[in-house]
Amino acid sequence: MVASKYTLYGRAGSGSDIVRMLLEEIRAPYDFVAVGKDPAELDDYRRLNPTGKVPALALPQGSTMFESAAICMHLAVAHPNARLAPVPGSVEYARFLQWMVYLSANLYECALRIYYAERYSRAGERAAEGIKQQATQDFSTILSVVIPALSPYVLGREISAADYYLYVVAGWNPDGRDPLHAKWPALAQHTQLLAARPSVRKVEADQAA
Repeated sequence: MVASKYTLYGRAGSGSDIVRMLLEEIRAPYDFVAVGKDPAELDDYRRLNPTGKVPALALPQGSTMFESAAICMHLAVAHPNARLAPVPGSVEYARFLQWMVYLSANLYECALRIYYAERYSRAGERAAEGIKQQATQDFSTILSVVIPALSPYVLGREISAADYYLYVVAGWNPDGRDPLHAKWPALAQHTQLLAARPSVRKVEADQAA
């Protein structure tokens, strides 16, 4: 039996926030399933997503996909009326793919090294502090590459899924958003624009409740 809506598996404060914002933006019906961290629950979840990581998205067509950037790119193309990506095959779409992959492969990965540093060395906790310090430095360096593109959005005048990705992941900076905004006014403007969108406000309000 084919489902009539999406089902998003995730946790508040994770990459699933980006997907929820996009689902709200395109006004697609969906259910949100919170994934716990106890071993039994994770074993069940791995039947849907073998990585055990969030998010995963069950599609109305019946299959399930994972990797936040891939999910965002799929939703943008599957719902063209939401105008969350340029026309596939265009030069603008190539830039969209570039930034989506850059943000997911670099900035998102850097945030994981900050918050889960012990996973990145066989020494575990003994090496964690050094890994975290390096990743914290890397975070600003990686972010600096996308800043010149903001005008005011990643692709220029038109918002895209890449903006939601940047908004959420930049918010994971361990020192908060304020130092980044002081350094880069363009990022401060970008944050303000995204934070004002109803889709973003709804997801953040749900999390705060």
